[in-house]
Amino acid sequence: MPSWSSGAVRRRALLLVVAALLVLGMSVLDGCSGDGAGRGRAAGRTTVTVGTFGVFGYRQAGLYQEYERLHPDVTIKEHVIARNDVYYPQLLTHLAAGRGLADVQAMEVGTVHELAEERGDLFEDLSRAPGVHRADWLPWKWAQATTRDGRTIGLGTDIGPLAVCYRKDLFRRAGLPADREAVGRLWAGDWRRYLAVGRAYRRRAPAGTVFTDSAAGLYNASLHGHAERYYDASGRLVAGSSPAVRASWDLAMGAVRDGLTARLRQFDKAWDQAYANGRFATVACPPWMLAYIKEKSGPAGRDKWDVAAAPRPANWGGSFIGVPKAARHRAEAVRLAVWLTAPAQQARLFRRQAAIPSTPAAYDLPEVRSARNPYFGDAPIGAIFTAAARGVPTLVFGPREQQIGLAFTDVGIPQVEQQGRSPRAGWRAAQKEIENAVDA
Repeated sequence: MPSWSSGAVRRRALLLVVAALLVLGMSVLDGCSGDGAGRGRAAGRTTVTVGTFGVFGYRQAGLYQEYERLHPDVTIKEHVIARNDVYYPQLLTHLAAGRGLADVQAMEVGTVHELAEERGDLFEDLSRAPGVHRADWLPWKWAQATTRDGRTIGLGTDIGPLAVCYRKDLFRRAGLPADREAVGRLWAGDWRRYLAVGRAYRRRAPAGTVFTDSAAGLYNASLHGHAERYYDASGRLVAGSSPAVRASWDLAMGAVRDGLTARLRQFDKAWDQAYANGRFATVACPPWMLAYIKEKSGPAGRDKWDVAAAPRPANWGGSFIGVPKAARHRAEAVRLAVWLTAPAQQARLFRRQAAIPSTPAAYDLPEVRSARNPYFGDAPIGAIFTAAARGVPTLVFGPREQQIGLAFTDVGIPQVEQQGRSPRAGWRAAQKEIENAVDA
């Protein structure tokens, strides 16, 4: 699942406001937790609650209905908050209070390390749950939700292995190859080659179009192919000196300097409209982006978009589900979490949502292995994304991962791309924002 955010400054302000309101209203929320007799039960059935951000797809794929059929004494009730930057402060507040929690809580990749390191003792250790086998998950995915002492607070759901979605009609008009394998070869191995393709596109670009959507998208695509980014393996903050950060920043600045971006903020209204208008020819594209592109480009974009391998394996997005120790129905919640994240269920979810499983055993199931997407020229998305998943390095995460990332993508880069400030000024602004986030 993606991590959609409205900016680091607004996020911190929102956290404080939401926390205050939630504390004031905790007596109301208390009805959602506790061990009182009869709570969470209706007509002899146990109601297991699931709290998520965005669309995880369990209901849409029929998984809740199937679990209820297999367990007639269980009813599942899902509570959804659209954005993680609203969901996460609420989760922190509920964890601190020990109440107001769902039985199963979702966790986003950018925040799960912080939860594991700072609040891991508030979650069940799912590595010990019946039916859980560590080897079922990609090693780097399992590591993201595991504490230093070996406790695993969340089971991996989807992942976000990266490809590049591109407009083959625009590529043809710019004199570039349009076949997905040929396109992938153009930039294979290095994001700098991707920029070289962008400069070739610019020379013959169809009127009103540019090569890619945003410098921030390119920054993230490059950055998440490196194991050590904002923190090193020892847990030390290195956001100001990391070679991966500097290389990704320089790529983003090069794209701005060469006029290759549409200067858009991802997930803003203007970005959505640019899909419909055919404003840009490529976008860094994890699997969850496919449904987004289809929705925003509409019927007119069908068979104009295609999917090619990214220059390097990387991961953008992905989530986990865990069980707080303060959950009302812990045992049943653990059983549900284990079942929802099993390879068979992850494969079914992929068929419905194009959410790439974090369990490699699912990759050989026909729902994944043979998957194609008719909107994207019948692209073999199962093969493309699972191949990328196997090449992703074990990413090192730190406690302020999300806030630090936003300092670059929502503060530093926009100052250069949209406000015309120098790359040096944008870098300084990002570093100042990081200092504030780390000290907060």
